[in-house]
Amino acid sequence: MNGTQAPLVTWLYVPGDRPERFAKAVASGADAVILDLEDAVLPSAKEAARRNVRAFLEERGAADDGVRVHVRINAPHSEWFALDAAAVAAGGAEGVRVPKIESAGDVDLVVEAAGDGVPVDCLLESARGVENAPEIAAHPAVRSLALGEADLTAELGLRGDEAFSWLRTRIVVASAAAGLAAPGMAAYIDVQDTEGLYRSCLRGRDGGLFGRSAIHPRQVPVIRRAFTPSEEEVSRARQIAEAAEGASAESVRGGGAIALPDGRFIDAPVVAAAQRTLALAESIAERGSD
Repeated sequence: MNGTQAPLVTWLYVPGDRPERFAKAVASGADAVILDLEDAVLPSAKEAARRNVRAFLEERGAADDGVRVHVRINAPHSEWFALDAAAVAAGGAEGVRVPKIESAGDVDLVVEAAGDGVPVDCLLESARGVENAPEIAAHPAVRSLALGEADLTAELGLRGDEAFSWLRTRIVVASAAAGLAAPGMAAYIDVQDTEGLYRSCLRGRDGGLFGRSAIHPRQVPVIRRAFTPSEEEVSRARQIAEAAEGASAESVRGGGAIALPDGRFIDAPVVAAAQRTLALAESIAERGSD
């Protein structure tokens, strides 16, 4: 996450074999829609889903509604990977989400197949992928990391949400070290439990994650509410930003401390964080609170 550009907060998955849902997903209030060619689509429907996704991308073109459209393709080394990547490249997706990434070499395969202009969002779904998170995050084509928690649960025998704490911290640190945005959270599978979703989002936010994938439109406003800065956070961020504006540019850039009216001192990283908070609050306000 560079500068003061506001990060995405919500990504809504839509099965690639349900084209009647594509436009509805775009209108759901999510920041991004992920057209899914992987887990949500049976093997017998993969080819039709691929055609649906490519046709939608080509028809949509350079829409100006502010919603990003990404595609989750099948994993490298799978039988569907090459055709999925070709569809992404031809259709002009704004990003490709790739499951089961385990190395920087896997990212190279994606770039070769989908083109080097398509940002790659990597899902780490194995112990090897998590262990290699720093090298994956450092690949120049990678835009973000996220965990595939269902697969990790099966491989590692994890039980309960707390079991993921170290794994989440691992990719938070790897992402920050590589200059990437904070990782988004994995989808919450109980679409009826909105209170549980909200509490889970708050825990993830406290742990350095930001934003979350959704599998149903009703989850989108809940996720947005959880990651929206509070009035107190916005007020403090505004105070910091105003103090920075009153200080010399050289002082801020050079790491000099700035005094707030209450006697506290802040430095350039704190100013940058405050500016991101204000950008996020403004971005969410523009999209509406749903």
